[in-house]
Amino acid sequence: MRIIGLIGGMSWESSLEYYRIINEEVKRRLGGLHSARILMMSVDFHEIEEQQRAGDWRAAAKGLAGAAQGLERGGADFFLICTNTMHKVAPEVRAAVGIPLVHIADAVALEIAGQGLKRVGLLGTRFTMEEDFLKGYLRTEHGLEVLVPEADERRMVHDVIYNELCLGIIDADSRRASIEIIESLGRKGAQGVILGCTELPLLIQAKDVSLPLFDTTALHAKRAVDLSLEQGDVVECPDFRIS
Repeated sequence: MRIIGLIGGMSWESSLEYYRIINEEVKRRLGGLHSARILMMSVDFHEIEEQQRAGDWRAAAKGLAGAAQGLERGGADFFLICTNTMHKVAPEVRAAVGIPLVHIADAVALEIAGQGLKRVGLLGTRFTMEEDFLKGYLRTEHGLEVLVPEADERRMVHDVIYNELCLGIIDADSRRASIEIIESLGRKGAQGVILGCTELPLLIQAKDVSLPLFDTTALHAKRAVDLSLEQGDVVECPDFRIS
C-alpha cells in the first residue's frame, strides 16, 4: 500500500471528509481491519484565506510547497491538495517536490468521461469559477466545456462557502439557492455539475437535484485509494508517472 500524502486544513471540515472517505474506501476494498496509510500536513486556513483575499498567491504557493516537502520527507509516495481553489498554485507546489501530485481535475474528469458527458457546470469559490486554473485545465487536458453561473450567483456561492460552510454552518436557504443555481445551469445546457469546492458536498447531495453531481472531494479521495492500492506503474496525468 502506497502512502497517501494530504495537504489539508482548507478547511479542516473538508479535510475530515478526505480522511473518512479514504479509510472507508480502503476498508471496503480490503476488508477486515484495514485502513489507509496517510500522512497529512494541515495548514492554518486563516493565513491562506488572507493570502487569497490579498491576491498574494506567491506566499500561498510557498506555504503549500513547504507542506508538500514535509510530506515527501515523511515518506509519502504521492500527494493531494485537499481543496479546489489552491490548485491555482498546483504547478509551483508540484515543482517543489519529487513526488507526484494527484490533480483534483484529473480525478473528476475520469468520472465525467466514464459517464460520456462533454458539457458540465462548475460551482466553487469565485477564484475557481472565474479564473482558468481549473476550468481551463478541464478544457485543455480533457476536452470538456465548462459553464459557470451568472455573476450574482457566483457571489452568492462564494459567500456561502467562506461565511457558512468553512465555519461548519449548513443553512437551508443557502441549500435551496444553490439547488436553483444548479438547475439553472442545466437549463443552459450543462449535462452535469461539478461541486468544485470541497465544502460544497456538505451542503448539496445528489438526491437534491436532477442533474448528475460530481463531488470533487469523494472523487479525489477515491482516486488516491486507487493509486495507493494499484500495483506497477500508474499514469495519472501527462507529465508524471508513479512507479
